[in-house]
Amino acid sequence: MEEKNAIVEGDLLIRDGRIESVGQSVNEIEADEIIDASGHAVLPGFVQTHIHLCQTLFRGAADDLSLIDWLRQRVWKMEAAHTPESLRASARLGVAELIKGGTTCALTMETVSHTEVVFRVIEETSYRATSGKCMMDKGAEVPKELQEETESSIRESLSLLEKWNGRADGRIRYCFAPRFAVSCTKELLERVARLSREHGVMIHTHASENKTEIEIVESETGLRNVVYLDSVGLTSPRVLLAHCIHLDDEEIEILSRTETKVSHCPSSNLKLGSGIARVKDLLENNVRVSLGADGAPCNNRLDMFTEMRSAALLQKMVHGPETLPAQRVLRMATIDGARALGLENEIGSLEVGKKADVIIVDLKTLHSTPRPTDIVSALVYSAQPNDVRTTIVDGRVLMRERELTTMNENEVIEEANRESFLLMQRAGIN
Repeated sequence: MEEKNAIVEGDLLIRDGRIESVGQSVNEIEADEIIDASGHAVLPGFVQTHIHLCQTLFRGAADDLSLIDWLRQRVWKMEAAHTPESLRASARLGVAELIKGGTTCALTMETVSHTEVVFRVIEETSYRATSGKCMMDKGAEVPKELQEETESSIRESLSLLEKWNGRADGRIRYCFAPRFAVSCTKELLERVARLSREHGVMIHTHASENKTEIEIVESETGLRNVVYLDSVGLTSPRVLLAHCIHLDDEEIEILSRTETKVSHCPSSNLKLGSGIARVKDLLENNVRVSLGADGAPCNNRLDMFTEMRSAALLQKMVHGPETLPAQRVLRMATIDGARALGLENEIGSLEVGKKADVIIVDLKTLHSTPRPTDIVSALVYSAQPNDVRTTIVDGRVLMRERELTTMNENEVIEEANRESFLLMQRAGIN
């Protein structure tokens, strides 16, 4: 996934958490661990740029609803019912699924309370993530547990930033995470824009996902969603907007001119019936587009293979089969995700000197047979999450031959089932 899209056959050497050589034989070197990857593809780990770890416990509990109803009738009630224990279980379940599916880095938005629990999970599991506390200081039908005062929301966000940004040798980073324009005051958004500049950290928010959302913003501000975000300072190279389905040409021009990033979440957009994003137009206008699964209650998977395949097929359906070829989609899932997070000099490709975030994908499976002549096509259109055999972050093996090394998978499942049952009782959801 470097500039030349090179595919090489040979060895990959990792030393002290970084890639030391690519393609050269290292048979003469004594290594602490040797992994035989014959018949496998070795590639940079996937970078997902829109995830909600706090929602993993809600899988299957908010089906068949459009966005605003999905939030008001289900998701906000469940987020309001979180305790530190249930949030920990949700985050552990999400991180485990991401690791097993080959995602080595994620940009996540959590809920209003207990966010420090998520950062502890990221640290304990040796995962790489940029995460932030959800900010909500207005909105209709919002549970009282999610209703914030502007100052307290900012104060808590700054406290988390000070404690967690850059922790664990830079694996953990903080971002400001105002939920979306519907649930944030103009004052909050303007303050977040200024604080992002002052502290040099990202802003991660939702935009133009649903037509009703856009109508609400326009009725309150007189402006279309992205135009309004631009007016309050929420467009810049530090800003990533999730979804961006319903954009007009002016809004695409704004995103291009301001170098604002977009996270495309095709499966979530389909399940919520939100629409098909103008990915082809965004890319043609030099807008950086990466991929994310979104949360478990609107997907219900967190795997990049599903998102790559769905992204390609959707654009082909709208614009023709030559649109969004496999090579382009794989870059969206790796190096373009790294660029979206400002990490392209550290991760996203297998290059000497970069951090060793690496996955090994088995291509000796029924669904990848006969032996692929086009490795990239096999990865995008044929491969599945269970084909990931090994996941490495920062040079540390987090999954070896499908077995997690920093978590006990059975304990994660048992904890998630127990806490999900209790959470649904608190939320009053059957």
